Amino acid sequence: MRAEDAAAEQTPENSRTSEAGAGWRCGKPGSYHELLPERVKPFSWRRPTVLWRSRNDVIAKLFGDPSDGIRRRCVAALTARGTRAAFTMHRSAAEFSFLLLGDTGEGDRSQYAVVPPALRVGEDTDFMVIASDVIYPAGDAADYPDKFFRPYQGYPGPIYAVPGNHDWYDGLQGFLRVFCDLTIDCTPEPWRGPLALVPRLLWRKPSAVDDKALAEARDRYRGSPRQRARQPGPYWAIDTPALRIVAIDTGIAGGLDRDQGAWLREISAGPKPKLLITGKPLYVDDRRAPGRIEGGGTVDAIVRDPANNYVAAIGGDVHNYQRYPVRVGDRTIQYVVAGGSGAFMHATHTIPRTRLVDEDDFRCYPLRGDSLSRYSKLYGRWLRMPKLFELTPQEATEAVRYRLGIEPARAYNSVGTSPGAAPSRRARIVAALLGVPKGERRRPGLARLPVRRVPQRFRSEMVDWDSPPFFKSFLRIDVTEERLRIRCFAATGCGDQEDRPPVEDDVTIPLRPAASPA
Repeated sequence: MRAEDAAAEQTPENSRTSEAGAGWRCGKPGSYHELLPERVKPFSWRRPTVLWRSRNDVIAKLFGDPSDGIRRRCVAALTARGTRAAFTMHRSAAEFSFLLLGDTGEGDRSQYAVVPPALRVGEDTDFMVIASDVIYPAGDAADYPDKFFRPYQGYPGPIYAVPGNHDWYDGLQGFLRVFCDLTIDCTPEPWRGPLALVPRLLWRKPSAVDDKALAEARDRYRGSPRQRARQPGPYWAIDTPALRIVAIDTGIAGGLDRDQGAWLREISAGPKPKLLITGKPLYVDDRRAPGRIEGGGTVDAIVRDPANNYVAAIGGDVHNYQRYPVRVGDRTIQYVVAGGSGAFMHATHTIPRTRLVDEDDFRCYPLRGDSLSRYSKLYGRWLRMPKLFELTPQEATEAVRYRLGIEPARAYNSVGTSPGAAPSRRARIVAALLGVPKGERRRPGLARLPVRRVPQRFRSEMVDWDSPPFFKSFLRIDVTEERLRIRCFAATGCGDQEDRPPVEDDVTIPLRPAASPA
């Protein structure tokens, strides 16, 4: 039995079994404090300067996303340099393992809290993948020393990545230098049209890059030969005897350019089982986001095509964990959201009762009740109304059960409380105000509150925190000739859960069809 398997089996408690397993009661502080720089630069999405540095997202959605044009020029430069054929790396071993972290790069305590448990679980893995948003807020090359090289200096293997929308806010310059060793400036073509002056004036220009500082950071923190790696481009594939890993670059707005779409169709063809890694998830918050391809078609159509034999699709961008086992014809594809490895936590209590899959088959981390409790405490402190807003984990769990009409994963057996009893009126009001959607049985007054129309950033980004429980997560993926196993591990920031991090979800996917009975 592998060390990480034994560790997981010796950790009976997780958030689905107890409050202690969820990290609400920390026995000792986490060792991640020892990894932090002497001075941690303050990072908050409430700061206007941080939001202003991220303005390219809004500009791209209003006036057009230039990512496709930038990517084409960069890929042409990589191809001219003589990159790997078909942007594919090859591994001869049929059995291998890797870590997958998503949306990591805030550079604060919530990012570093993931590092000790990830290193423990992944000490014998072959490589790591970062799925989306390596660097916040704008992908600056100057932020890589403290937000990439330093945090993961202890990981012994190579690290590959797919860029997220924030990595694109700097024209992907930092990402391409660090992961592809490409120094060309792929500045976008100027906007055209009657309103072109507006995006030309407002678009955030790439920052100056100090290549010497990047080289020094690489040598200092990740300088061993085994740690060094150069991936073919912003999108790539790893081909192995048992599984092909396909990683795509979804730019700012979530789409693929025509050339990348053609590459994806070509690399996806054939019966070999495949795993997709993408900057934006295809299923999230109980809705489908198929991912447009320039010129027609979608990413999800390629994934669903039985001739391509995709078994799972994992995306970052949304900062929590979700899994949707979707039945497609006579097979099941596991759609996973895995963006909870460092940045602020997107609420899970705003996810409605699932309709895309059966609620009993859906998994998320943190649990909706823990998410609501954490948010209620943060809003109570932020608004200086703790007595009004703060809900205990039990109160929040009961409020979610009542609003959504679902049975919670972590049950409470309170003395004197009948099963299914309605929570307090205060708990119901707080749940409605903080975005728990209405389910099957709701009182009309609370159901009409327009909480679902409140932008996500005003519920999530504005209440970032830097103390346990963090409710972060990461994946360990193990591949053999017979199966693909995906496990979601919690990173709470509690010291007593660093050596044996809780397993919050565990799914095994067969890679070969079951043998027919004789």
